[in-house]
Amino acid sequence: MGTRGREIVNLDVDELIKLLNEAFADEWLAYYQYWIGAQVVKGPMREATVAELLQHATEELTHAQWICDRIIQLEGDPLLSPEALLKETSCGYTTPSDSYVEEILKQNIAGEQCAINAYKNLMDFTKDKDVVTYNLALKILEQEEEHEEDLQAILQDIKIMMEKVKK
Repeated sequence: MGTRGREIVNLDVDELIKLLNEAFADEWLAYYQYWIGAQVVKGPMREATVAELLQHATEELTHAQWICDRIIQLEGDPLLSPEALLKETSCGYTTPSDSYVEEILKQNIAGEQCAINAYKNLMDFTKDKDVVTYNLALKILEQEEEHEEDLQAILQDIKIMMEKVKK
């Protein structure tokens, strides 16, 4: 990052890099959770669910790239090991111990809800102090909200389908 670019960040840059690394960890773990969920998921609407999970995985990996770029612009170091990702995550990782489609969807919905909160907090931290990171967090937040909505819609469709089958 250029000298002037760093100067206009009107907050503790080390704290910002820490928060960005937490988001970086969350995105990598979300990527893996979506990807592995798509591999093991079973049940009704499996194909639609797999397609959605893989699309979300790709978007989470893109978010990780954007965040990594911002960390480097701020002259920070992104987390460099899987162990660091697990240590620094704020949203964690939930192993898909039950591969039934509703359980996979619920796990990923919970992850998206955590991500929504994390990006809202990052936006609050950077508002009027770092417009670049604020706008990045906003862009990612918009996609995380779409992810939550997409997953909830599939879950709702499955519930409706199962109710109709019972009748």
